[in-house]
Amino acid sequence: MSGTKQSSLIEETGVRSGGRGRWLALSVLVLAVLLVAVDATVLGLATPSLSEDLGPSGTQLLWIGDIYSFVIAGLLVSMGSLGDRIGRKKLLLVGATAFGALSVLNACATSPEMMIVARALLGVAGATLMPSTLALIRNIFHDPKERSLAIGIWGATASAGAAVGPVVGGALLQHFYWGSVFLINLPVMIVLVIVGIKLLPESKNPVAGPWDLVSVGLSLVGVIGVVYAVKEAATHGLTWEVVATAVLGAAALYAFVRRQFTLPSPLLDMRLFRHRGFSGAVLADLLTVFGLSGLVFFLSQFLQLVQGRDPLEAGLSELPAAIGAVVTGLVAGRYARKYSVRVVVTGGLAAIGLALGALTLLHKETGYPLLGAALLVVGLGAGFSFTVTADVILSSVPKEQAGSASAVSETAYELGAALGIALLGSIVTGVYQGFTAPASVAGPVADAAHESLGGAVEVAKGLDSATAGPMVEAAQVAFVDGLRFASGVGAAVLLATAVAAWFLLKGQELQEGVEH
Repeated sequence: MSGTKQSSLIEETGVRSGGRGRWLALSVLVLAVLLVAVDATVLGLATPSLSEDLGPSGTQLLWIGDIYSFVIAGLLVSMGSLGDRIGRKKLLLVGATAFGALSVLNACATSPEMMIVARALLGVAGATLMPSTLALIRNIFHDPKERSLAIGIWGATASAGAAVGPVVGGALLQHFYWGSVFLINLPVMIVLVIVGIKLLPESKNPVAGPWDLVSVGLSLVGVIGVVYAVKEAATHGLTWEVVATAVLGAAALYAFVRRQFTLPSPLLDMRLFRHRGFSGAVLADLLTVFGLSGLVFFLSQFLQLVQGRDPLEAGLSELPAAIGAVVTGLVAGRYARKYSVRVVVTGGLAAIGLALGALTLLHKETGYPLLGAALLVVGLGAGFSFTVTADVILSSVPKEQAGSASAVSETAYELGAALGIALLGSIVTGVYQGFTAPASVAGPVADAAHESLGGAVEVAKGLDSATAGPMVEAAQVAFVDGLRFASGVGAAVLLATAVAAWFLLKGQELQEGVEH
């Protein structure tokens, strides 16, 4: 790069490669990651008390869990492209402010319908955060080895957020109502905005062109339509409404792709997917999260409603996964350079698959050693896989397209989460709803018990002990059966993904030299 261009880049980013500014900037970026990660994990822990207060149906409970991911997945590409155009710092700070304000709205929800709308709006704000953080890392760190470490810290923080969410949320739920788990976003948001204004560099694509609103609409309708159809088909079968929604979503996505090829400045450059390493990394991200998310969503309910742990204890029980991901995330880039990208990613995916397979042995009285060991292995594998695939995706594109590439990575993550909760969650729910309640329990009481495990526990409080005990026992056994089945499906998906990654990532290497 010429001296003039280098000076221009420094002026644009405000971060010199030899100074400490880039690491200080990274500290602000990981706060944004923490914000989203905490919010995503803390909801699962609050589900039992939220169910008791708001009384959602089984379907509404799934919507509360996955609408956030649906909306984020539908908007990530659009928001990543918007950040490339108006400035990633600007979009990040505006999004963080909105995220904090909408967290308050979530905390104040008074009905299942209000909660679903509030979660959807929170998803709109969340869609601005994740691609902006990764894109800024791509533009701040020009040394590929430093960038690998920065991405590792980014991923480790997301994992730490997964740990902080349940633990802090559990402590709050011991003393306060469920809405308090959303209010913990506020101090993080305030620090992020105040410090980010001063420390974060601005970067954008100077020749990005206009933001195409038609493409934004097609992306949103397409992703949400397809995911909704998959969710409903898994729950209720192939009704005409499901088929119509699937066709509408697929048609919107097809129109989106066709439109991108015709635009001089597309929202997403579809030619990126011609890069085998890029496509393989995206696929690994999507299917890894698919295998994990449905399980994680229901694990907190297992720990609390089946094994009788309090919220704080349940949160602490999930720590091994986050610890494992932090440890391997920080060294993943080094190992990928030493042994190869495909060895590290495939090994990580296989480890997750085997750990999920071990959870098919789960039963109501399972001791913590098996569960803790499986969670640790899941975390170790995820740390290796997520960190290296994110590095591959970012390294495959020019810095000017970092926002769009980051959005693809995050879209795969969120789409996988939405599909995982929809499909694996529906498997758990479907198996659970097949349990037989005592003959004396009928009508609305039986219907409420079959909606969700939380519903069964709640209605049991109004029954005599001779009836309540057997009903809760039957409900718990059915729930665990569903969890085991979903774990088996997740294991199969992860092991198949490991095989696919071995071939798709052949010859893929992380960059070595400093960019100029």
